[in-house]
Parts: sequence; structure tokens; C-alpha cells
Amino acid sequence: MMKQMAHLDINAQVGTCMPLASMRIGTLIYNIEMNPGQGGKLVRAAGSCAKILKEPTSKYCLVKLPSGAEKLIDSQCRATIGRVSNPGHNTRTLRKAGQSRWLGRRPVVRGVAMNPVDHPHGGGEGRSKSSGSFGRVSQTPWGKPTKCGRNQERKRNGKFK
Repeated sequence: MMKQMAHLDINAQVGTCMPLASMRIGTLIYNIEMNPGQGGKLVRAAGSCAKILKEPTSKYCLVKLPSGAEKLIDSQCRATIGRVSNPGHNTRTLRKAGQSRWLGRRPVVRGVAMNPVDHPHGGGEGRSKSSGSFGRVSQTPWGKPTKCGRNQERKRNGKFK
């Protein structure tokens, strides 16, 4: 067994931190630096990993992030081989509302359940969608119209960047 361990390539060992230039295509990595020597910034959430897409022979290396975005990163930047632990982090169910408060999450109240002075969507008789008195348009807290018009249409179609 020890003889086999001696012949394993150092690149294949999970948990090894090294520059992207010394890794192979298809290696799963996490805790990636954006600038050399800066410290890991990318891919640090529980259960996440990125993948090297192109051979890092030139100055930059192409990496596919968990979001699906592909990013060119300097080949001198370091990353850790493997996947971040605890992949079931987001499947945990909270037992009671107080547990959510222990985590620092405050309750979320819908705007339509508020009064007109508290929120632009507030007011109306019952479950009214008129957002206030007599069908006023939705407004920001500063009185500018929102949720209507050209920008909202562009957001819905995915053309708004």
C-alpha cells in the first residue's frame, strides 16, 4: 500500500493548494485566488467546486464557476484541489421560527400586508392589488414609479444587464 502511495501524482491529491499553472484540464478546484497572493476569493460555499477548462500554459487559465460562468484567471493564482465539504448544508430544515432568528434572519413581511405609509404596495380593502388608494401605481419609497414601464419589461425578458 505504501508503495502505491509513493507513486501517486501530487496533482491528484485532494486538499493540495497550488498554482493553476501546475494543474491539469478537468481538475475540480475551490478557494480560488483572483490575483496572485491575494488569498482565496472564489468558490468557497458549502459543496461547491469549479472546473479547469483549458490547459493553463499561457498567462491565463479558463475556469468554469459553479454559476456556469467561465472566467479567465491568472495562472499564477493558487487554488485548492477538490470540493468544499458539507454539500447538504442547504437541505437542513429549521425546526421552528426561533431557529431562523438564532441564525440572524429577520421575518419578511409582504408589502401588500402593510399600510400605505409603510410601503408603496400597502393599503386597500382586503387583498387589494391597487397599491394604495384608487389604483395608484407601485412606487419606490421615494415616490418614483416602479414595477411598470420599459425597464421592467426588459428585466422580464432577460435583456437588462
